[in-house]
Amino acid sequence: MKKALSYFLSVIFYLFYGVGLLIFHVLQWLGYNLGKYRGHKIAVDIMNGTFTYLLYILGTRIKFISKYPIPKNAPLIIVSNHQSMNDISPISWFMRKYHPKFVSKVELGKGIPSVSYNLTHGGSVLIDRNDSRQALTALKEFGQYIEKNNYSAVIFPEGTRSKDGVPKRFSENGLKMLTKFTPSAYVIPMTINNCWKLNRYGMFPLEVGVKITFELHEPIKADSLEFVKLFEKVENTVKNAVI
Repeated sequence: MKKALSYFLSVIFYLFYGVGLLIFHVLQWLGYNLGKYRGHKIAVDIMNGTFTYLLYILGTRIKFISKYPIPKNAPLIIVSNHQSMNDISPISWFMRKYHPKFVSKVELGKGIPSVSYNLTHGGSVLIDRNDSRQALTALKEFGQYIEKNNYSAVIFPEGTRSKDGVPKRFSENGLKMLTKFTPSAYVIPMTINNCWKLNRYGMFPLEVGVKITFELHEPIKADSLEFVKLFEKVENTVKNAVI
């Protein structure tokens, strides 16, 4: 019965999601061309709020946990495990006042309505994992951009999604570059739990009744620790909270 319900609700979810991608692509284009950054951000915030709450069609429940004050008027580097493409919209929505920008792979910069436009026009960075020189240069410029504007960088150091929720090895290169070129930033470890369960059966059908949590841990001043110790602390904090 539950599996049959998941097929039915998944069809409804993807119908609204697909239409939303097309509508918000146009709204982003209008926002960017009429209002530049501010206009584009308004469209993106509404889009991410919409996509977040569309998950409720599946009986999903999302809880954002933040037990520590989030620094204001300072750049942030949010370091998180990665479980699903559905990680992105809730992070973007709940952290919208901090202007989150993502470290993403270059392949996502083309061909996906709304998503590709946002990545290429919203301040995120696209890196080529097969070209280390391009990746390092892009991360350097991205870090400087975050530093200058007091925005937030979101990075998934696993490099790819965990299909079973078990975190993969964290790669240090991205965070190392960001902390180097965003020296006044606070690093905030984040742990995502249960989002992988949405894709328990793959992209279709989506699981129903999943309870997802996003937990922000205590911020760490980027320059308060040697990088090796900072990286170890961040990785352990994120992974130890995975259930």
